Amino acid sequence: MKKFLVLIIALLGFKEIYSQTVSTKMVVVDSNGWAKNSVNVTVFRKNSLATFKDTQFIAYYNKDSYLVVGKRKIGDANWITKRSQYKANITDAHNVISLMVDDDGYLHLSWGQHNIPLNYCMSVSPYSLTLTEKKSMTEQNEKSVTYPEFFKLPNSNLLFFYRTGMSGNGNLILNNYNIKTKHWVQLQQNLIDGEGKRNAYWQSVVDKKGIIHISWVWRESPDVASNHDLCYALSKDGGVTWEKSNGEKYFLPINATTAEYICRIPQKSELINQTSMNVDDNGNPFIATYFREKDSQIPQYHVIFNDGKAWHTQNLAFRKTAFSLAGGGTKKIPISRPQILLWNKKSTVIAALVYRDEERDSKVSIAINKDIFNKTNWTLQDLTDSSVGAWEPSFDTELWKNKKQLNLFVQFANQENSDTKITAITQPQSINVLECRL
Repeated sequence: MKKFLVLIIALLGFKEIYSQTVSTKMVVVDSNGWAKNSVNVTVFRKNSLATFKDTQFIAYYNKDSYLVVGKRKIGDANWITKRSQYKANITDAHNVISLMVDDDGYLHLSWGQHNIPLNYCMSVSPYSLTLTEKKSMTEQNEKSVTYPEFFKLPNSNLLFFYRTGMSGNGNLILNNYNIKTKHWVQLQQNLIDGEGKRNAYWQSVVDKKGIIHISWVWRESPDVASNHDLCYALSKDGGVTWEKSNGEKYFLPINATTAEYICRIPQKSELINQTSMNVDDNGNPFIATYFREKDSQIPQYHVIFNDGKAWHTQNLAFRKTAFSLAGGGTKKIPISRPQILLWNKKSTVIAALVYRDEERDSKVSIAINKDIFNKTNWTLQDLTDSSVGAWEPSFDTELWKNKKQLNLFVQFANQENSDTKITAITQPQSINVLECRL
């Protein structure tokens, strides 16, 4: 029976990985992707890919610094792409493109954002790859924008998170797009307050009930070594009011004194910022990150999760190599920040961590725990045959949410220990979508 299933997979064009649970198919989108730094392949792109109904959209920078958008029918190998009128300072790897498709079929995009005025536009019509001129959202707090992120609510409205201010001294803004009125409003001018002393680096997810989950680490200065602790909040009314996991209401804005701390992690623990967050089918939140525990020199991937009763921290503990995080700007790091995925099999919750590690020759890799609430053993697999350089995982969150299909944005990219140091020898690289069957 197993040989028969493998044969069927092969006939469909998928490759069995180590005879385990994941099979893959790589689809080429464009051969001319910018690759001299990691701006196309950072983990905090929300999103690099987004599906609406049967159409999947993509956005990336080409070798000439232009923002390119594309689309295809789900599962099709042929992409239609269009170079937009927009360019960005892509020598700064913070300046990512984020996109979402609303339920009328319009693209929403933000790009090139690192402490500069808002860059935002839409498609001129549903499913179109032609983009409007730049727009304001709310004309509030739009002069210094960093880390744009879109999310879709079950009522079809959109959320837009971003930071205003600087690393180590910034606040979290939250906007809402009403699909009926076609207007943005600012729900929170300062959801998480750095009090002029620090800022929150967050990750968020919206569950199927529309509950917004957000977690974050604090950073005390531009130095990444000042990252510390992991905090949590949720909203059940679309981002207007917020509470802790025990139901206690927050008085806004949340600050370092009032936050719920779900995992205490000291400064100088190689704790990374801006990782990933997801929920299981019951809405239990999971956060994936990495840091070094005090009795070890080796940073390990960790999953922090709530089982409906309490918070737990699981150390995946499979890494063998030490490294240190310190300083400002974009870093050249031997591992990627991870993405976490969850799905239920009867009463069991399966967890998967997608990542990249020099210990595995910097391939796209996946770790799977077949019973995250009860087991600590993870099975490791590689999903590509060759290195992807400084790649970090981003994926089509809408396709995963609606169909549990995993499509990863994959491109080989370089990254040096600087936002401005660029390796000129890195040639344009292929933009790809890695289709995975879990």
